[in-house]
Amino acid sequence: MDIQQRIAQFEKMASADPDNDMAHFSLGNAYYHAQQFEQAAASFRRCTNLNPIMSKAYQLGGESLVKTDQIEAATRYLTTGYRAAAGHGDRMPMEAMGELLESIGAPLPIVEEPISTEETPAGTFRCERTGKLGTQLDKPPFRGPLGEHIHATISAETWHAWISLGTKLINELRLDFSREEDQRTYDQHMIEYLGLEEVAAKFKT
Repeated sequence: MDIQQRIAQFEKMASADPDNDMAHFSLGNAYYHAQQFEQAAASFRRCTNLNPIMSKAYQLGGESLVKTDQIEAATRYLTTGYRAAAGHGDRMPMEAMGELLESIGAPLPIVEEPISTEETPAGTFRCERTGKLGTQLDKPPFRGPLGEHIHATISAETWHAWISLGTKLINELRLDFSREEDQRTYDQHMIEYLGLEEVAAKFKT
């Protein structure tokens, strides 16, 4: 499935479930990879309206605004995202947004509280994908380093949301896992949905 087909699929999913922040993130991500940056920015904004602590959406949405020369809008959006990421210790997207702000000559926001990853209460699990507190999967969802990474970083709630979306994907695309091409299509959607493109690429090397 090429990028335009993935865009069409995620457009359909976001339209069918307009309050699903992850569906809007996946659509924005597909637009981003297709270099359709105005559409990407709009989808990422919809995502963060629904989930104001989705740091990666702020990062990619801000970058999309920069690429379309919407500097004032990018500054406001990245500033909001930087503060949100700092507030729950999501350091990597925060640092990326800081670099973007500096690249457009904008000041780094002053963060009142020190950045900490120790705020998560005992007995809870913070999903790196959504920034929300949830529960950890009992075990890796499948074998291999990517499965182990998902177990370590993705909450059970986010994983189950993917399974629900993935089931729709299987039915709508009529995927047959006995075909290697269909398995790759499913896996690619999963990686994009969970925001694991960089991690998956490292495991392939």
